[in-house]
Amino acid sequence: MKTIEETETEITEEFELFDEWPDKYQYIIELGQKLPPLDDPFKTEENKIKGCQSSVWLNSFEREGKIIFEADSDSTFVKGEIALLIRVLSGQSPEDILKTELPFIDKIGLRQHIAVTRANGLASMIKQMKTFALAFQTINRKL
Repeated sequence: MKTIEETETEITEEFELFDEWPDKYQYIIELGQKLPPLDDPFKTEENKIKGCQSSVWLNSFEREGKIIFEADSDSTFVKGEIALLIRVLSGQSPEDILKTELPFIDKIGLRQHIAVTRANGLASMIKQMKTFALAFQTINRKL
């Protein structure tokens, strides 16, 4: 399993292959199209991320001390954003998820090239993933 930093470096290098932002945008959409759909029973109000313009559902579970994320969205671009976050954070420990600042987002220019409402949605997705990590960490400490 790659570390968060290794995966972020990999993503940054992939985005360096594109000269223009529209190409990067298209690549994010393609990543979203490759993300497996979330099963309908997980598309609940409690799994819906607040603060996103689009509908985004995020589910998480723990496997061998690592958090696994799965998600879906009604927007192909937003689904691509969450696919990037899942690629970086899924399969990592709660501690590693909580301490990462996710610098790849700025390195690839994502935050600078999306509307404020989308940037707020991206921040909400990250916040929810970190909230899940904190919850799993808290539960594990009590066990």
